[in-house]
Amino acid sequence: MNGLDEAAAVIRGGGVIAYPTEAVFGLGCLPGNEQAIERILTIKGREATRGLIIIGGSREQLAPWMAPLDTTAEATLAAHWPGPVTFVVKASEQVPLLLNGGRDTIAVRLSAMPLVAELCARCNSALVSTSANRSGNEALRSASDVDAVLGSELDTVLDAPTGGADSPSRVIELATGRLLRA
Repeated sequence: MNGLDEAAAVIRGGGVIAYPTEAVFGLGCLPGNEQAIERILTIKGREATRGLIIIGGSREQLAPWMAPLDTTAEATLAAHWPGPVTFVVKASEQVPLLLNGGRDTIAVRLSAMPLVAELCARCNSALVSTSANRSGNEALRSASDVDAVLGSELDTVLDAPTGGADSPSRVIELATGRLLRA
């Protein structure tokens, strides 16, 4: 288990880490690194068709992954971000198919958690974010639990507390306003 500098260096070097988010630990890598995304899917035992979330510390970090938005969509994002709401938006052409499950959309969130924002800043990028667990199992909420269950398959675990939220972010389809996860 390591700190912020080590975690950022591992990500920039193409690795896969576990890091704390608002409610649970997440698995992360650079969004354009398909080899690292494949590793995350393998670690979780998750089907590629389900897609993953991209989390950022700034709108600028998320912008390359989203298609241009109209003013209504921009206003909706501004009303909820930063915060614990993930939006499914039209994906830009550079989103790897492994990341969005082959769809034309991508799930994105602008985190209000300072640690996540700082990790993204040190990586100069948004990050992939998916719960640190095997698919179908409960998400892990501490660095020691992540290390015990998944540590041998990760390049490092960022040893810091989660943001203390009780549940993962809500997921909303931006185009329709439909709640996909409460």
